[in-house]
Amino acid sequence: MANPIAERPPRINAEAAAPRMKASICTAYGSPDAVQIQDVEKPAPKDDEVLIEVRAASLNPADWHRKRGKPRLVRLITGLRKPKDARIGSDVAGEIETVGRNVSEFKPGDQVFGSCHGAFAEYACALESAVARKPENVTFEQAAAVPIAAYTALQGLRDKGKVQPAQKVLIHGASGGVGTFAVQIAKWLGAEVTAVCSTRNVDLVRSIGADRVVDYTQRDFTKDGQRYDVIFDLVGNHSLTAIRGVLNREGIYIGAGILGSSGSLIDMLTGMIATLVRSRFMSQQVVIFMAKRRKEDLLLLHELLKTGKVTPVIDKCYSLSQVPEAIRHLEGKHARGKIVIAVADPHNN
Repeated sequence: MANPIAERPPRINAEAAAPRMKASICTAYGSPDAVQIQDVEKPAPKDDEVLIEVRAASLNPADWHRKRGKPRLVRLITGLRKPKDARIGSDVAGEIETVGRNVSEFKPGDQVFGSCHGAFAEYACALESAVARKPENVTFEQAAAVPIAAYTALQGLRDKGKVQPAQKVLIHGASGGVGTFAVQIAKWLGAEVTAVCSTRNVDLVRSIGADRVVDYTQRDFTKDGQRYDVIFDLVGNHSLTAIRGVLNREGIYIGAGILGSSGSLIDMLTGMIATLVRSRFMSQQVVIFMAKRRKEDLLLLHELLKTGKVTPVIDKCYSLSQVPEAIRHLEGKHARGKIVIAVADPHNN
């Protein structure tokens, strides 16, 4: 007589059978050490999403602000006591593995770059509208360095600054992630570019197109007698009075460094409101903004990369297991260009 127990098929643990992956997870606010690499369930794309096998991702100031939970007001969005969503990372580049049923622009195998949620992982899902094809002439690491920083530079200079050929533009914080894109995009727009940076970065900003460089360790750009049509400020350490002194009568000041500030949220908001109120009594314009994700801008950036008009500057590449160290590097605020997480072989493009 057959043993019914022996013939019973083995029980399958559905959770254990689900595909798994490595991902950076932040379950508590605090130092970079709060970020851990864990084995988690591999995501599946929704109808309007693509699943990307991540080859590279890059860091932005928002990543460490979100991890620290500072300014504290951001916790109203991210979670009061701990992050609502433990995944981190927004800029991504990789190869599409699968697509949702409503996706028509992409297919498995396409190499893409753009924005997603949870980019510091082996796989991540992104909206079809949030990614574009990666130019063949750039690496995954270079492509991952682009989205948020380049959006900020492009929208700040073109849309808010309305930069025109032959205008004089000053980029304050020219050697950082946004700044290195801003120098190149201002040149593409036809401007005469003055870059402000430290001594060690003078050669770098010249190499990406700056016409004139001000070493802030040697002199203050607000006191050197030059005037500008547009000032793109990624640092925010000068008073509005000082800025007005070097801005042309109909000039435009663009502040895009608020999230990078180390001050309290109250101080930042107070300073921003005071600046905007005072600007109402000035002929010069003052604009404080944060960039938005736009597919048409991502496609333009694709063309700028493809034609060599813009080349991403990468400070250092870290592995997925080194995300805490990479965040600590970013918090130091001395990165030259972008900090990148190479999830796969950096030479496998």
